[in-house]
Order: sequence, then C-alpha cells, then structure tokens
Amino acid sequence: MSMEDIHLRTKPLAMADTLDPLSPSLNDSPNSSGLMHKLRLRFTRTTPPRSPPGDGYVEFGEFRSERPGVKKVGTFAGVFCPVVLSMFSALVFIRMGYLVGNAGLLVTLGQFGLAYLIVGFTVMSICAISTNGAVEGGGVYFMISRTLGPEFGGAIGTLFFLANVVSSALCISACTEALVENFGPNGYLVGAGGGLPNGYWYRFLYRSALNAAGLGVSLAGASLFARTSLAIWVSTVVCLFSALLSFFVTAPGQVEKPDTNTIVNATNFTYSGLSAATLRGNLYEQYARDYSTATGEPADFASVFGVLFTGVTGVMAGANMSGELKSPSRSIPLGTLAALLFTALSYAALTVLTAATCSRELLQNNYVYLLPINVWPPFIAVGMLTATFSAGLSNLIGASRVLEALAKDNIFGFLLRPMVSRSGNPVVAVIASWLLVQIGIMADSLNTIAQVNSVLFMTSYCAINLACLGLDLASAPNFRPSFRQFSWASSLAGLLGCAALIFSLRPAYACAVALACCSLVLALHLLSPAAADPKWGSLSQALIFHQVRKYLLLLDPRREHVKFWRPQMLLLIGSPRQTAPLIDFVNDQKKGGLFVIGHVRVGQLDGSGDPLADEQKYWLKLIDHLKVKAFVELCLSEDIRSGAAHLTRLSGLGAMKPDTVLLGFRDSAHPNDFFRDPASPYKTQDFDLDNGQVMFPTRTAFSPRMSASEYVRIVSDVLCVKKNVCLCRHFHNLNMAAVERRAGSLKYIDVWLVEALRPSREEPFTVRALFALQLAAVVRSARGWQHLALRVHVVTAHENNPSFGSESMTEPGLPEMSPGRPVQERLDELLKLLRISAYTHTVTDWPKLDDDVHRYLDPNSNENSVYQRVPMTYLQRVNRIIKSRCEEGTAVTFVQLPQPPKLSPTPTEADEVICEQYMKVLDEFTKDLSPTILVRGLKSVTSTSL
Repeated sequence: MSMEDIHLRTKPLAMADTLDPLSPSLNDSPNSSGLMHKLRLRFTRTTPPRSPPGDGYVEFGEFRSERPGVKKVGTFAGVFCPVVLSMFSALVFIRMGYLVGNAGLLVTLGQFGLAYLIVGFTVMSICAISTNGAVEGGGVYFMISRTLGPEFGGAIGTLFFLANVVSSALCISACTEALVENFGPNGYLVGAGGGLPNGYWYRFLYRSALNAAGLGVSLAGASLFARTSLAIWVSTVVCLFSALLSFFVTAPGQVEKPDTNTIVNATNFTYSGLSAATLRGNLYEQYARDYSTATGEPADFASVFGVLFTGVTGVMAGANMSGELKSPSRSIPLGTLAALLFTALSYAALTVLTAATCSRELLQNNYVYLLPINVWPPFIAVGMLTATFSAGLSNLIGASRVLEALAKDNIFGFLLRPMVSRSGNPVVAVIASWLLVQIGIMADSLNTIAQVNSVLFMTSYCAINLACLGLDLASAPNFRPSFRQFSWASSLAGLLGCAALIFSLRPAYACAVALACCSLVLALHLLSPAAADPKWGSLSQALIFHQVRKYLLLLDPRREHVKFWRPQMLLLIGSPRQTAPLIDFVNDQKKGGLFVIGHVRVGQLDGSGDPLADEQKYWLKLIDHLKVKAFVELCLSEDIRSGAAHLTRLSGLGAMKPDTVLLGFRDSAHPNDFFRDPASPYKTQDFDLDNGQVMFPTRTAFSPRMSASEYVRIVSDVLCVKKNVCLCRHFHNLNMAAVERRAGSLKYIDVWLVEALRPSREEPFTVRALFALQLAAVVRSARGWQHLALRVHVVTAHENNPSFGSESMTEPGLPEMSPGRPVQERLDELLKLLRISAYTHTVTDWPKLDDDVHRYLDPNSNENSVYQRVPMTYLQRVNRIIKSRCEEGTAVTFVQLPQPPKLSPTPTEADEVICEQYMKVLDEFTKDLSPTILVRGLKSVTSTSL
C-alpha cells in the first residue's frame, strides 16, 4: 500500500460520459454472498416496463380518459359523485335498521359524529397531500409511498389492496342479501310460494355469479362502467329520496319478518309512522342477536361501529382524480367536503326518521325495512342492487389498479411482474383481485366482513394522517399544498383517533393488522427492489435531516470532555481496491465515533462541471459493499498535499470533526486488488463497468510516485493543525475473517510504549503513548476483537535518554506516581486506574543508541540530523525485537511514530534528502511486521476520574 494511492491521477477526464447511467445498486452484484442478497437477486433480475405517468389505481369513479394529460373533469363529476356513491354502498339501504335497532338513535348519531370527525381530519390530510402535487394511480398507496418511501408505502398499499378486496366482497354480499330479500322465497317482489332458492350454497352461487359479472365488466374495460356512473348516482339519489318521502306518506301497519330471519318466532313487526312514543323507545341502545349471522351472534358497540364505518370509507375517490381535474386545488377540497356534508345529512335524516317511525323489533329483525314501507318497493330494490353492485365493481377495479401500481413500482419484484399491463387494462391484476374477492365472499355474514373492512380502511387513514403529519413536521420547503385548512394538529388528531378506535374496538384485528404491516415493512426493506434502489424521496430522510441538524447545533465543541472522547477518524486513501482491509479495520476502530473516508483527486475545475459528481455514487456504493459506517469526502485539488490539508481541516460538520488522520504507508510494495482476488472476502465486480471502465484502479509500475517530501509534509500538516496522525502499514496482510472466527494463530494486540529514536522510561506516561494505548484498547473492545489479549511493551534500559518538546510531557490527567518506582509497577497501576485489561512486558534487550546520536537529540542541536546519523543496525535490531513478538500471534501492532523532520516552508532539495532518510528509518523500523500503525498523538484521550 503506497501513500501516492491517496489520489487517482490517471482517471480519464471523459469519465462522466462513460459511467453507467443506471448507477446499479451494490445489492445487485452477482458476486455478493448471503441469503438476503440471493433473495434480492431474485427480485431484481429485470425491471418491469415503465408505464406512462397517470396510469395506475382507479378507485370508484376514477377512470382515465384516453389522453391522461387532458384535465377536463369538474368538481361534481370528478369528486362529488364518486365520493357519495363510494360512501353509500351497502350501508344506506341495507344496514340502517341494524344500526338504529341495536345502538339506538343517540348512540348511532354519536357514532356517525365520531366517524365523520375522524374522516374529516383524514380528508384534510388527503386534501393537503393531493394538492401538493398530482396524485397518479394508486390512491392511498401512491400518496404514502411517495411520502413515506417504498417500504412503508408498499406495506400500506398492500393492506389497502386487501381493503378494496374485502370491500368488494362486502358489497357483493350486500347485493346478494338484497337479491334474496326481494326475489328469494316469499321475497317482497315475488310474493309467497316462489322466488329464488335460498341457503348457504345458493347464496354463494349468487355471490359468485355477481362477482363473475363484475369480472366481465372489468375485463371489458373500466370505461364501460365509467359511462354509467352518473346514471347510477342519479338512480341512487332518487331511491334515497323515495325512502325519505315514504316516512311521511306511508300509513302505519305491520311488516312481515323476512324468511332469512330464523332466530325469532314472531312473524310481524310494527311500523308506526311518525310517533313520539316510537322515537322515545329508540333513543337508547338495546343490543340483540344478529339474524344475518349463521349462529345469531349478539351485536355490541364495536360490531355496530364496524358496520357503520363502512359508510365513510369512500373519501379517497375524489383525491385519486387529482391528475385529471381542471382545478385539483379547488375541486378536491370542495367536492370531498361537499360529499361528506351531503352524506352526513342523508345519514342523519335517515337515522332520525327511522327511529321515529319503526319499532325496535322491526329494526332488529328486518334490516331491509325500507323496502316494505316504501311508496313503491321497487325503488328500494333498484337502489339496493345498483348501489351495492356498482360499489363492489368499483372496488374490484380499484383493487386491480392498486395491484398494478405495486407491480409498476417493482415493490414485490418478479412476484407481481405479470400484473403490469401493456394495453391499459391490467387483465392479470383484475383476475387476481377477482380470485381474492371470490375467497372473501365465502364468509356468509355481511357484518363479519364489515369488521375486517373497517379495520383495513382505518389503518390506511392512519397512514395518510401520519404522512401528512410527517411532511408538516419535517418543514420540507417543497411541501406547499394549495389546501391551507389543515395543520399538524388535525393530522395528529386523525392519526390518534384512528389508532385509538382500531385498538379499542377490535384489538385482535388491530394487532393482526399492525403485525402484518410491520412484517411487510421489514420484509420490503430487506428484499424489495424498490427499497434497494428507490426512485422517489422518503419522508424518513427529511425527518432524519431535520433531527440531525437540530442535534448537531446542540453539540457544542466547547463542552467536549476527555471522559467522553471517542475516535473520530479521517482515513485518506486512493484506491479502495488495495485498502479494503484497512477500511474494514478502521470501521472497527472508530468505536461508535466518526469515520470519514477521504480521497484526493488531482485536477481543477474547468467550467464543464464537477469532475467528482459521477464518481461520488460509486464511493457510496463502496460503503454499502464493505458494510462500513462511514462518510465519504472527495476533494479536487491541484496537488495531493493541498487536497489532504483541505480534507484534514474541513471534513466533518459542526462538533463532529475528525481528530485523527490515518494514511497509508509510502512504500514500493506491489498492491493487491482485493476486489478481483478470488480468495478475498471483498471480491466484487460492481466496480468493473460494462463499458470496460475500472473504478478505483490500483497503482501500477507506471503510476507516478509521490515524493518523500510531499508525503512527510502531509504528515507534518496534520500535526500542525493539532490533529493526531497514524500511518498504517502491512494491512494487506490483515485477515479480518480470521480475527472474527477467533483463529488460534491470532492472540494479541501489541502496543509499544517506546519511541524508537528516544527510548525513555517516562515515555509510557506521555500523551502520545497513552493515545496509542487508548486506540489499542478501543480496538480490543470492538466486536470480534474482544477475544484478543492486549500486551503493553515498555523499555527500562537507557533511562538517561531525554525526551524533548512539550509533546513529551507526562499526561496531565494522571495521578502523581513516583518516578523512582519501577516502570512496570507504575504502568500496572496506571492500567488499573484506566480500567484497561492488559499484560505488561518489560523489554530488557532494547539496543542502545551511540553517544554520537544522543548529541543530536539535544533540543539545542539540529534535530533533523538524527535521521541521517541513526545507525541502520540499530533500527534492524529494534525491528527484530518487535518482529519476534509479532510472531507469537499478533493481529495488530501499535508503535510510536518518530517526530517528522522540520522542513522549510519552501520545498528544497535538502528537504527531499531528509525526508527520504526519515522514510527509510520508518521502513527499517516496521519492515515485515504484522499489520502496524505508527501513532503520534497530540491530545489527551484518557481519564482516571469519574
């Protein structure tokens, strides 16, 4: 590993034109290992074709024209009608008796008020998000995925797809119930002695036939149904008006029990007309058995509210039309709120008139009471059949569009790839949705289906409120919705209201949905191709930025204390191909601190753009490949020294700035390419591009070599700005896999608390020595290194060799220890005070420097001369001593870095000679050792106080 690898001199200037424009994710690498990666590969083999913007999910009433770019739908047709029809569905004609008969007038109105309050808050969030940009296909899924990211959006989108499936099954079951009540045995429209046969399998047959009819319409195309939606709305409103009118004109009388009710013996129930006595009798709740269930299960508050909430689950219909509306910012709020007001008034009027005219026995035992008391019963029959069948059909179409949207976004990879349509109508998605609806209609009870439906929709509304709340709290500048009548408080109220209702009314269902959602989020995060390579923003990133910025401002560098010091590393490298083990090691060494990988590129701006912009994404991809927690800083500079100085001074942010700079060692050793070595754990082809370009090329024999003076000046610059410096050598020999698997050949981490050129008995107690000791202790505490023993080596001989300079001063934070005591005894006491578990070893055979050399160690002499006069035999003997200890099973060795020579401000030939000699000293000193770090610390990093 050579220091000239800090930069990349030979990178072509035309690289921006030759880089892979798709920037493939690291996780797509065919050579990466692991179960998660293999599963991800199955999901990311190919990318589904992108559909034109605007295609996707269609909820009730949202059917795109042949030219999606033309906005021509108004408020009434585009928002009001779809929302009203979606909300009425099965409730208005078939289940009002169930609500009022069991819950009573006051509780029913209270439940409607609660439901509309929650839906009102949700509508405000829907309006805010949908007017912040055109909502394309996918409805709730589109909004949430584009806000919260593919993982959360995909999970909620899946639940919303299931909600549409369940809602379709609900509406088809309601339509079947209406069919049997009108045309079954003794049906209201066929009289006694005739009609369609009844029974579970017959009703399942009718539901299957209706579902098949819906399938046929869906396969024919959504536009076929769209052309009839206005007529359906008009007929539904006419039927509702006839029902309200009938309360005033129909005379009191007896209403027969339907044949589907087999749990009571009575055959007739009273319709009193408008009556105060009847109203008083229906004020309060009185729960009874539900005759529509197979066993006559008793009703309760939760079951009644679950059925009622199905009448307010269609509010997304208008928001989904945002892309086709003439004025989305006006139509969505106005149309949706108007539809909420219209349905609320309709429900309130129907509830009050029902309570004032129908006895409780009638309401509890005949859910279709509106039909026999109507001025013309076929009105209600038409309303029942058209409203329920059209709602079921719209939900079937909607479910298929959600499924197609999930497939288009590649959320589930190849699993949903066939769902993408090339013709505009997702045939496969329609068939898949139809099959799931067919499973859903096997449940014979409409009320049972309604409970699941309500929980799924409330979960979707929770997510909508959460998305809007997050956008508001993140203060994203691009969150500028046209709808201003919302705040974080309304979103929070809607979120808490939905969550509280789900868990208080149906805790088992709520826990199941929450578990399913969390499992989906986790699974999609690990396996989804969309999560691996997201194509849209995520609110989580905005919230993280918001919080990180806030806490960075609170992190005051003036309040730093040595007790809470942790390593903050800047590693300067050139080619990660040849420094991968070192990057991996420093990632362990940082101990939860800051880790920045710095790279200097020699060059300058020429006005054609940023030369490092395209390279940045590959460095980020490198971080993913090596699985390290690091930041990347790239620098463009006219020379390596200036770039290294810029990175040393400017890397980091606020109080999070590196205090230790690590560099590779300048030598002539042949570099290893760990990305191509078949035996390397870092092997990958991600950085060998298809066009032949090789990212991070290794140093070759023809690469320009950094001069010794430039390298030494980089080291001196780091020390000049009061940062610690480490030179790393032989790390190409570090086998991180052997360390992690606790190989028997690796036993120790060695620390040499002695400076080779100035051996002294006081050296172990200096700032620079204790910095090396602290680094070694941090490495040993990292996961995977804890089984290694820490060995501390000190020298007792040659005590008359003085240290010089303020750096050699004893650590100021240490307690007073008598210098007259033996070094090993004092060191053992020090290690105990520092809570560092280590073995101490005294080196007695350390060689002695000649007196001629000692003379140049005097502070008044020329300090640089020592590097020319130190005998090579002395360094070789020192090297053999350290090497002999390394051969005992040392994984990493920490030694003291001698003071770099003091150079003149302007480079001279004499400086190059001195620097060459200095590098020769370091080379002889560390030759053939285990992976070695030469450390020179300037800052106190140890503490013995509490």
